[in-house]
Formats: sequence, structure tokens, C-alpha cells
Amino acid sequence: MSDLRTRALAIRDVFVAAGAEVVDPPVLQSADLLLDLYGEDIRARAYVTSDAMRGEQMLRPDFTVPVVQMHMANGAEPARYTYAGEVFRRQEDDPDKPSEYLQVGYEVFDRHDPAASDAEVFAIISQSVAPLSLRAATGDIGILMAAVEGLNTSEQRRAALRRHIWRPRRFRALLDRFGGRSATPDSRAALLSGDAETDTPLTGLRSQSEIDARVEALRQDAAEAPISAVEMDVLDALLAVRETMPFAVSQLRDLAVDLPAIRQAVTRVQARADALVARGVDVDALEFEASYGRTSMEYYDGFVFGFYADSRPDLPPVAAGGRYDALTHRLGTGAEIPAVGAVLRPDVMALLEGPQ
Repeated sequence: MSDLRTRALAIRDVFVAAGAEVVDPPVLQSADLLLDLYGEDIRARAYVTSDAMRGEQMLRPDFTVPVVQMHMANGAEPARYTYAGEVFRRQEDDPDKPSEYLQVGYEVFDRHDPAASDAEVFAIISQSVAPLSLRAATGDIGILMAAVEGLNTSEQRRAALRRHIWRPRRFRALLDRFGGRSATPDSRAALLSGDAETDTPLTGLRSQSEIDARVEALRQDAAEAPISAVEMDVLDALLAVRETMPFAVSQLRDLAVDLPAIRQAVTRVQARADALVARGVDVDALEFEASYGRTSMEYYDGFVFGFYADSRPDLPPVAAGGRYDALTHRLGTGAEIPAVGAVLRPDVMALLEGPQ
């Protein structure tokens, strides 16, 4: 048995001692499901194969999705799971990054006290990496989601912003356009004004009726009033929040005065902070960033966190995780349960420790 696998199993044993059940999801996962969750972007970082009986399959890019599927099909409540095994990621841009590596995870499904579950997962991961003296970063994607839901604008615009929360550049471009800070792109302006070519032969998969419906939707959107300057300023301030947790909570409470939709989400952050204190975490020194997790945590919708080695910025997070309540709803065929989890990278831990 390799040293890395021995390390992975030792970490998993710690999670078993904390009450987790060992699970081992299949290496091959349904491509249709993962494409539905992540979009076509996942093809660029996943290994895809085809099976005559099962259709397109992907080598497991992570464990969370199959663990959620398994739990929603026949899991008891509450439940804790752990696993240790390989995941697979294509590395076309950086050949030095591994395309196969070990992950060890800890997942909690419990509807009793989400704040306590958040603190439980963070604390057990923090203890597992404590010898490495890492920097912990936290955030809460649910705050930005709540802010978008509370905007005084059309549902069409809110839906567009929701779709791109995990794509910060696209989100910012949309927000600036909806707020009147940037001009409508020339191609769209020509289409809306009727100056675009109309006798070009149809190409692609959309029918003329679908194109007409899209143009009408764009025209309705163009007639919408801009998002108010007050709401835009509050969103800018929200996205800029980056403080230790107590100061971040104070700033968020101030912002909630002008954007009441985030009040409940801010209350959850405070409840989580209290639960972390109860677990012995020094929240006075814990970083909180409102935008944290937006580039790499597509299915998380609440608490997010990661542990980093500042001395090695070239390395990925040693550990990362968060809350994914909405994922349980999507995979639960109507049922749902609050869920939070995290994974560690034994290979990165070994690199930081150096030769033994």
C-alpha cells in the first residue's frame, strides 16, 4: 500500500471515529447528470467515455454528487459519510498537475441544526490539517444569492444573475448592464433596433420561432428600468466585504439596512460563528470573504471554506468544502435535506510536509 493511500485511510479512520459511515461510490458516473449540474464546461475537465448500455459516462470528478445520490435514494437521517479514493480531472493547460489524485471526505446530512453541522465539518477538517499551519478562508454564497433575490428588477434579470453567480466576470458584466453602468453590446443593440440582417439563412439548432421569442425577451429586458443606484452601491459593498468574521458580520448587518433581503442570511452567518466558537475555533482570526468560492464551487449555496498554504501559492487548497442544500433537492426527486461536507488532498499534505 502506498504512503499516500495509508495517509488517506488514516484520515478516513478519524472521520469514522467521529461517527461517519464508509462509502465507496462507483468510479464511473452518469455524464448526463453531471452535465445537467455543471453545464458543458465540465467536459473540459472530465474524462468522458461511452457505454452501449449506459450511455455517456464520466470518470468520477468528485465524490459529493454520488454520495448525495446514494443518500437521497436510501439514506437514514441524520447521516455522516466518509470516503477515500481517486478522482479524475483532465489537465490540458498544466501537464504538471495530476489528472488522478486521492480525496478524503466527510459529509453530514442533518436537518436539526445547520449552523452546528457547518461548525462540525469545519472543525474536524481544521483539526486534520492543524499540523500544517494553514490559512483558513470562509465565505457564504447564500448571502449573494439572497441579495440577487431581493433586487427590485425583473425575474428575468434576477435569473440571469443567479445563473452566473459562479462566473464573477460574467456576473459583473450583467450587473453593470442591468444597472445602466455599461452600454448594450452593439450586436444586441442592432438586433433590438431592427437593424440586424433578417434575410440570413437559418443555421444551428434554433427555429425561427425560438429566435423570435428570444428577440422579444431581449426587447422586454431593454425596456426595464435600471437597477437603482442604491442597490448597485450596496451590491458593490457586499462583494467587497473581506474581514475577520466579527467585523464582516458587522459590515453585513449595516448593508442589510439597505438590502433587507440578506438579513436572514446574515443571521445564519452569526449563528455559524457562535457554533464555531462552541467548537473551539478562533473566529476573531477567521477570514470571511463575501465573494469566496465563486470560481470553483458551483453547487455550493451557503457556507464555503478552504485551507491554504500561503508559502506555496502554486498549490491547490489542501482542503475545501461547504453547504450544498440545493443539490440534495435536485437529486432527491422532491425530497431535500440540509447537507455540508468537505474534502482533503493527502498528496498536497505530503508535499507541504516534505520528506519524512
